[in-house]
Amino acid sequence: MHRPMFRITSWLPALAIVLLVAGCGGEDKKKPASQVAVKVNKEEISVHQINAILSRAGRLSAEQTEQASREVLEKLIDQELLVQKAVEKKLDRDPNIMQAIEAGRRQILSQAYLEQLTAAAAKPTPEEIKSYFEKHPELFGERRIYRLQELAVAAGPDQQSALQEQLARAKNLHDIVAWLKAGDIKFAGNASTKAAEQLPMELLPRLHQMKDGQMALFPNAKGFLIVQLAASQMAPLDLAAATPLIEQFNLNQRRSEMAAKEVAQIRAAAKIDYQGSFTKPVGEPKAAVAPPPAAPEKGVSAESVSKGVAGLK
Repeated sequence: MHRPMFRITSWLPALAIVLLVAGCGGEDKKKPASQVAVKVNKEEISVHQINAILSRAGRLSAEQTEQASREVLEKLIDQELLVQKAVEKKLDRDPNIMQAIEAGRRQILSQAYLEQLTAAAAKPTPEEIKSYFEKHPELFGERRIYRLQELAVAAGPDQQSALQEQLARAKNLHDIVAWLKAGDIKFAGNASTKAAEQLPMELLPRLHQMKDGQMALFPNAKGFLIVQLAASQMAPLDLAAATPLIEQFNLNQRRSEMAAKEVAQIRAAAKIDYQGSFTKPVGEPKAAVAPPPAAPEKGVSAESVSKGVAGLK
């Protein structure tokens, strides 16, 4: 659950979109001399632009900030030169590009509104954090590193009983593989080593109960997943180490709930008339608004399920 090392290149590809949309804001062309980082032909790049991008990179040391500032500036220079060439060729008047700029503007504004709204979300209390810690020993007090052998099996629900029977008879995955091949059932194998928080929450509670060498069958979207716990190693986290992770996860959940509730309320108050081929037949119920994510102790969001409990970081 360590934080990844800062890598400036991980978010620089998004720079083009950021600059393209920011360019529509009508920023003052004349900036105080102290705020100008560089002049590119007749255009200026400000220190404010650099700082705005760095603010999204999280906490950086003084050394990292200096290096990152220079890397960002060089990317901004490249971007400005390309923008100037695009404008020179009147690409900013191309209908498709204008549409893309507007789409980016709408996305940023809608996201900004939700971020402003959810900024008021209350942090969990120490009691709530402790309660979550105690309810999830598989993530904290009894956290393990799992070495897994997996078989993704392309089979229908009608084959679940047969798979369960083979699982009960088999001594290891080799026996399962032989049976699948004999039945001409498609499958794909994989091996991985993952910490508890990297596993999908739909698998973790059951894996936590398994002993080394045991196998289990899990349904998934494309069939079934057969998992053998080849080996595991204890790597517990105490309450002090888990507190900031639980706090951030809980806060993210609350913000997600607030955002879902706000969208539902706005839709309920709005007049939405579907047109053309999207017109709903008379009597057809309105599209249901997705319910807010469950509270941390009851479940996780769909994204968290697909990526494990990476949201705790």
